[in-house]
Amino acid sequence: MSAEPRVSIHPDSSVLMAAIAARLITKLVDVQDRFGEATVVLTGGTVGIGTLKAVADSPAAPAVDWAKVNFWWGDERFVGAQDPDRNAVQAQEALLKHIDVDPARVHVPGSTDDFGSPEEAAEDYARRLGEAAAAEHAADASDDRPETPGRLPRFDVVLLGVGPDAHVASLFPEQGGIREKQLTVVGVRNSPKPPPERISLTLPAINTSAEVWMVVAGEDKAGAVGLALAGANPVQVPAAGPAGRSRTLWLIDENAASRVPEQLVRKAPAGS
Repeated sequence: MSAEPRVSIHPDSSVLMAAIAARLITKLVDVQDRFGEATVVLTGGTVGIGTLKAVADSPAAPAVDWAKVNFWWGDERFVGAQDPDRNAVQAQEALLKHIDVDPARVHVPGSTDDFGSPEEAAEDYARRLGEAAAAEHAADASDDRPETPGRLPRFDVVLLGVGPDAHVASLFPEQGGIREKQLTVVGVRNSPKPPPERISLTLPAINTSAEVWMVVAGEDKAGAVGLALAGANPVQVPAAGPAGRSRTLWLIDENAASRVPEQLVRKAPAGS
């Protein structure tokens, strides 16, 4: 079980995104030193995409062997593959086209170009996650390898934004997705935030990650952040649910931090 969440507060969103980018670069280098490759689950939104742009702009970015980074998405809009609303399209513009990625390691959820429903696209994404887990299992020569592969590859970092309603990925309060216990990926309909149809990792899938980083900026998110860190029920407050196996970080700006329980607050040191 993950330790108590750690909260790191930055003065504004631009400083926050630069700090997350620096932290992510360092983490990917460390993981590659250990495993030879690294896996990150990306998020959309202002902070998520802004962080990717900050990674691309960082002079430290070449320290990562980008050809050995596996990219997945926590959720995606079920629209056309080139629709500007797609997280993957925005990530391509912000970061992926600027670095030397291996296209076979960029795992984009399906779109309306290929599937007739978000459920079909979710099943395909789950299948691909399972195939990646099986390949990873086959390549693992360690003595403590489990007898059978899991349904998910090793996630080193999952990045998640938080909506003003406290949704994470495309798991919305009181809806079926946040209640899902068995599936790794769900199709989402009737999203309260357009577009209405989406694909999302489930909470059990997110929580297999070694680390979960909640990346949040803006005063409109303060209530959601405060409720999540106060231990609300994830069905009502989905942001309360994510927890990394080794670490859960809340990387937020001062505007989003106004309702954080005082005992959890750690101001980021200058320059971090």
